[in-house]
Amino acid sequence: MKKFSVYSKELRSLAKLGGLFSLCFILVVSCGRRPNANVTGQVSASNNSDRLSVGTTLKPRTLDPADAYELAASNILNSVGDRLYTYKLGTDQLVPELATALPKVSADGLTYVIPLRQGVLFHDGTPFNAETMVFSLERFIKNGGKPSNLLSDVVESVKASGPYEVTIKLKNPFAAFPAVLAFAGICPVSPKAYQIGEGKFTPTKFVGTGPYKLVEFTPTLIRLEPFDKYWGKKPANQGINLQVLTNSANLYNTFRTGTVDIAYQSLDPVQISSLQQNAKSGGWQVLEAKGNVISYMVLNTKQKPLDNVAVRQAIASLINRKLINERILRNQGEPAFSMIPNTFNVSIPVYQQVYGDGNIAKAKELLTKAGFSKENPLKLEIWYPIGSAVRQQVAALLREYALQELDGMVQIQPQAVESATFFANIRKGIYQSALVDWYPDFSDADNYIQPFLSCAKGSPTTGCQQGASQSQGSFYYSDRMNKLIQQQRSEQNPEKRKQIFAEIQKLMAQDVPLIPLWQSKDFAFAKPGLQGVKLDPIQQLPLWEISK
Repeated sequence: MKKFSVYSKELRSLAKLGGLFSLCFILVVSCGRRPNANVTGQVSASNNSDRLSVGTTLKPRTLDPADAYELAASNILNSVGDRLYTYKLGTDQLVPELATALPKVSADGLTYVIPLRQGVLFHDGTPFNAETMVFSLERFIKNGGKPSNLLSDVVESVKASGPYEVTIKLKNPFAAFPAVLAFAGICPVSPKAYQIGEGKFTPTKFVGTGPYKLVEFTPTLIRLEPFDKYWGKKPANQGINLQVLTNSANLYNTFRTGTVDIAYQSLDPVQISSLQQNAKSGGWQVLEAKGNVISYMVLNTKQKPLDNVAVRQAIASLINRKLINERILRNQGEPAFSMIPNTFNVSIPVYQQVYGDGNIAKAKELLTKAGFSKENPLKLEIWYPIGSAVRQQVAALLREYALQELDGMVQIQPQAVESATFFANIRKGIYQSALVDWYPDFSDADNYIQPFLSCAKGSPTTGCQQGASQSQGSFYYSDRMNKLIQQQRSEQNPEKRKQIFAEIQKLMAQDVPLIPLWQSKDFAFAKPGLQGVKLDPIQQLPLWEISK
C-alpha cells in the first residue's frame, strides 16, 4: 500500500484488534540469564536471573521496520532500534537520538538538515553514517511496506549532505515532520543485511543500532540480548525474553503463577480489575498511565438525516461518556471530549464545553428543532465490527440509554458486520454512523486531525469526494477546516500552532463530523523487586530502564 488513506490506517487498527480483541479500547502499551524453555514454548522466569521475562498476547507479524505497522512490532522495535529523534521519557518533548540536534528548517518549511551522531555501530559491526541513514529512509519509502506512506506522502528527496549530515526535502511544509521521524519503524538498518526493492522484506530478523539485538524470533518466544557495542546508556538488565501467549487467560495465569516478571498486553477488563484488587495480597506492582488511543463515533454527513448539523449536534449532546466509562470500560478508559487526547497540551475539551455530557435537554431541543418527535423518531444505525465486544456493548448501551431518556425521540439500531467488510464499507458511505478506534502513527496532534477532517476534493454541497474524511466515512467538507489544517502543518511556532489547533477543535465541535467517546488507559503488572518499571504514553514500556 503506497498511497495513504484513513481506510488503510483503519486496517491497521483491524490488525491490532486481532491481538487486542476485547481490549481494543484501552490497552496501548510493551513489555532476563535465559530462563528454561519447555516443549510448549513457555518460559520460566528465575528470581535470580538478571534477564526479564515478559508475557504478552501480541504476536508480531514482522520485525522488518519498513513493513511493520502493528503495535506488537513497535513494542520490540523501540528496544532494538534507534531513531533520529525520540521522546524524553514521560513527556511529549522530542529529543535527538541518532541526530545530535533538532533539525535546521528552511524558511519555507521544506528543507530539513539533520546532523548525525558519530561512533555508532549496527549490530553486525557496520558503521552508521549519513549514507546508511539515507539507505534506510529510501528503503522505507521504496519497498512499499504498510507504513511507507508516512514518508512517501511527504518526502520529496533524501540525500547525504555530508559524512554525518542528512538533508531531507519535503513536498509541502509539515511542522510535525520531526515527530514522524520518531516513528518506531523509521530506524536505520544495516545495508549489509537489507535490500531496497518493492516487497523485499526480512520479517524474522533485525539488524539496527539499538540497545538490544535480536537473537531469536519464534512464534512463542522472542529473545533480545544487550548490544555490547551500543553507543548510549546500556540496558539495566541482561536481556529480555518476550513470551507470546495464546490468549489473555493464559497471560493472566502465567503472571499470577510467577512464570513471567511482567504481564503486558493484553488483559481483558475483568482480569485487569482482578489484578488491581489483589495487588496488595499478591505483592505485585500495578502500572497505569494515560494512553493515546481515541475511540470515537463517525457520522456520515452526506446521509439523511445526518446531513442536518442540528441532528449531529443532538447526537453529540446525548452521548454519556461517564456512563460508558463506568459500565463498559470499568473505569479503565477516560472520557474524551476532543479527538486530540488530553496528553497533548493543545487538547481542549470542546465537546464538553459545547454539549456537556449526556445533556438530554439539549438533545431534545435540537431534535425538536430538526423536526423529530416521539411520533417521528430519529432512526440511527450504529455499525461496528463483529470482533469488538466493547463496541458491541457501547452500541447496546446507547440504544437503551436513548430509549430511557429521550421518550422515544431516538431509536438506535446497533448493526454488526464482519471486520474487513466494516472498514471497506465506511469509505463507501454505506453506514449512517460507526464506532471506530484510532491508533496514532506518530505523537503529534496533527495525526488526530488531518487523517479525519481534511479533504482534497469536494464542496459544501457534494461533501468530500476524495480525501481523508471520505476514507474515514464522515464525508465532511469545510473550506475553513482545510485552510486551518494547512496552516497548522506549515506553522513552525509552537504557540501559534496551538492557537490554530484551538480553532480546529472548536470548528469540529460545531460541525460534528465525529464524536470523541473515550481515550485509552494503559496497564501493566510487574513482580515486586523490579526497579525502573514505568509506562510511557509514547514509548510504551521502556524495557531498557528495568532492573531486578
